[in-house]
Amino acid sequence: MGECSALNRAVFLDRDGVISRTFVRDGKPYAPTTLEEFELLPGVVVAIAALKKAGFRVIVVTNQPDVGAGKVARATVEAMNARLWAECGVNDVRVCYHTEADQCDCRKPKPGLLIEAACDWAVDLQFSYMVGDRWRDIGAGQQAGCRTVLVDCNYAEKQAENSDIVVKSLPEAVQKILTEIKYDGNP
Repeated sequence: MGECSALNRAVFLDRDGVISRTFVRDGKPYAPTTLEEFELLPGVVVAIAALKKAGFRVIVVTNQPDVGAGKVARATVEAMNARLWAECGVNDVRVCYHTEADQCDCRKPKPGLLIEAACDWAVDLQFSYMVGDRWRDIGAGQQAGCRTVLVDCNYAEKQAENSDIVVKSLPEAVQKILTEIKYDGNP
């Protein structure tokens, strides 16, 4: 990957569990599989608007391995993501459709989606944030050089380690981010 100029801050958001509702069974989160199941969580539209007002690019980065596994049609995921654009006003949505077996560079916890979006949007990763509800999200943010925010949903799975901020929702994450940037003096 070539050099890219970096001028902007971004908040990278995982989709399921951060912006939209997940279905938790036996303590493990599962993404919605139909457009009818896709539901935005309370307060996310206002929270995203506050990030954009503060000058952040808001970029969704999501693993959707059910497409690669043949469990969900790609068109269904794309329709869900179209709702994010329309209802939340995000700047971009980046998706990894691969399964773990594909060993791609875009599947979180690898930072490929973040790095690619950072180049395309002229984002300075060291002044940006990754907000997610799983260890994979935090790992991708850390590898990309972002500050990380864990939306702690108490899933019964591997836990995220060393996230910079821990919260219970995206609105709480945004409040912490906006408070933090007021005091750091960075662009």
